[in-house]
Amino acid sequence: MKLSGIKREQRKFRWLLLSPGLLIIIIFTSIPALTTLSYAFFEWKGFVRGSWAGFENFNRLFSFPFRDQFLMAFRHNTLVFIAIMVLQTSFGLLIAYALFNLTRGQRFFRTVTFLPVIFSLVIVGYMWQILLDPYYGPINLIVNELGQPTWARAWLGDTATALPTLVFINLWRWVGFPAIIFLAGLNAISTDYIEAARIDGASEGKIFRKILFPLLAPSMTIITVLTFIGAFEWFDLPYILGGSNGSPAGATDTLALMFYRLSFGSVDSGANEVGVGSALGVIIFTVVGVGAAVGTKLLRRREVEM
Repeated sequence: MKLSGIKREQRKFRWLLLSPGLLIIIIFTSIPALTTLSYAFFEWKGFVRGSWAGFENFNRLFSFPFRDQFLMAFRHNTLVFIAIMVLQTSFGLLIAYALFNLTRGQRFFRTVTFLPVIFSLVIVGYMWQILLDPYYGPINLIVNELGQPTWARAWLGDTATALPTLVFINLWRWVGFPAIIFLAGLNAISTDYIEAARIDGASEGKIFRKILFPLLAPSMTIITVLTFIGAFEWFDLPYILGGSNGSPAGATDTLALMFYRLSFGSVDSGANEVGVGSALGVIIFTVVGVGAAVGTKLLRRREVEM
């Protein structure tokens, strides 16, 4: 009886500690999500809710003129996820492995690698806007000085280069995050495996491929899921550099930008479509939630198999 009483007290104390965090999640995450879900099933005139509309807002979202915008934005989010997953994860892994093998100055280079992550995104956006200015930006000036004027272009103003440029800026800012995650994973691996492989005559490349990389599966799971969530909720950088319309000509439009534009209007149009925007919010929530859940389950199974 005494032992069960202690367990009950521990359970109460545990819930007491968890309650502030759970309350914040319910107020600022769960309730807004459920509210958005309910908004998607009503008619709206501006910000005034009308009568029950059923699935009409979803039908409008997948009809002209919203369907083409949705498909283009979804394609951009998908391309961003693939590009970030391949490039950012690869560079992060290489940086982590280089830091792992450093015998001196690891703390300094680790700080330098992670420093862009803590920069304000507004500052990062405007800094790169200045660097990439087609007339006065140092990047185009350097290209001209190298005798290659045809390489100079309006990086953020050309539909062919705007989205790749945003991906590059995102890579520059966030590559330190997967690098630190992978470095933590490498440091958690027992050195006995590495020493045994070296005694057996394994090369550094073989040690990395056969021992280190497979044991980084938990870190890869974290990076993959967070990259997927971030890519399909990508809003801040495109908004700062391309505006709510995804300039130029929608080349940097994303699902989150479209949601903002429909719900609150855009620069060139004060009209808003709260119902259609809420329907899009439900789609984004579903894609991110299902994708993250399925990805986590599959990647966790891979960890167990390894």
